[in-house]
Amino acid sequence: MKIKMNTKVIRSEEQHQGYLLEIQQLIEQAPQTGTEAAEYLELLSVLVESYENQKYPIEAPDPISAIHFRMQEQGLRQADLIPYFGTRSRVSEVLSRKRPLTVNMIRALSSGLGISTETLIGIEPSTTNQSENDEVDWSRFPIKEMVARGWLQKLTNKASVATEELVRSFISSVGMEIGNAAYRRTVGGDAYSPATRYALHAWLARIIQRARDRKQKLGLFDSSQLSQDFLRTLAQLSWSEKGPSLAIEFLEKHGIAVIIEPPLKGTLLDGAALQDDDGTPIIGLTLRFDRLDNFWFTLMHEVAHLWKHVSAKETFLDNLDASSEDRRELEANRIAKEALIPRIAWKRSEAFLNPSVQAIDLLSRELKIHPAIIAGRIRKEKENYTIFTELVGQGEVRKHFNFSEVEV
Repeated sequence: MKIKMNTKVIRSEEQHQGYLLEIQQLIEQAPQTGTEAAEYLELLSVLVESYENQKYPIEAPDPISAIHFRMQEQGLRQADLIPYFGTRSRVSEVLSRKRPLTVNMIRALSSGLGISTETLIGIEPSTTNQSENDEVDWSRFPIKEMVARGWLQKLTNKASVATEELVRSFISSVGMEIGNAAYRRTVGGDAYSPATRYALHAWLARIIQRARDRKQKLGLFDSSQLSQDFLRTLAQLSWSEKGPSLAIEFLEKHGIAVIIEPPLKGTLLDGAALQDDDGTPIIGLTLRFDRLDNFWFTLMHEVAHLWKHVSAKETFLDNLDASSEDRRELEANRIAKEALIPRIAWKRSEAFLNPSVQAIDLLSRELKIHPAIIAGRIRKEKENYTIFTELVGQGEVRKHFNFSEVEV
């Protein structure tokens, strides 16, 4: 097709549809990276994404949908929620939106099901970072859990060492100096909250520590290699039965350390993206949910952060259950979605138009990605986590990583 060099910002839906058609035609041509057609395709994609971001903003999180989601994740029935609501009738009334959540219900659900209070109240999770001038309360670090996991094993031999000194040594061992000023890193993302910041920083220090142990096994990192093509190659590793482990090998071959460490109690953490002091890119994964659809989206989201947002002092801690209005989180989500299932392929597929097991299988074969990714996308977009449960790969991730060895 002829490349139009006078392409303009989208002002109308007619122009939007026209650009979508051009994108589809270009994708079918599969232009080589670096060609004029490939550059034009990228330009159109950016313009369409910008238009859609403005016209179709993401809605605020819905508390009842969050509860339904967690019930599906944990295999809970309505009867299992009686301890949080008080009576069977209240469970039914709340889940059918006939009765509002009370303060006591919110507290119980947040503690028992791990749903953030911000989500249950119906506001966006706080992304406010710890101020560099905050005083450090060492007693608030989860020291018992850190000792139980063996993080402080070498330091506990000194019986006379105070708790503060014990944790200070652990934190400073990875260069996260703390004094009158707090952490040198700016920590953000939807998993961050003031209530759990000490646990999150402890987990982050452990990720850095373990990543440094792996540095000699990493390939050479070249930031220019990060691209949409790089992410598509990574996504297609999901087609293999050994996809999760192959993905880690692929990233470490390209110089990106990937560390799997379960979250500390009370934190709602799926993954993290950061750089070490020497520039080594690091991805941390918790495998909080042992499902293939969650694994692949989390991994792609963190790689997108490395590509677009992470810097030497900027770290992202992500809870991908949360709805966010942060531009960087939205961009990472869209990059991940596009790499896993390109927009045009998705919108014209039967999996999108008329979802079925057969349609999911057909699209997965076409894109060479695991059907769990497609099933997860459908469930997310329809906000219905009772469908295609058998396709999302429940219990198919941790087994690749000897997860019990790092589980508390």
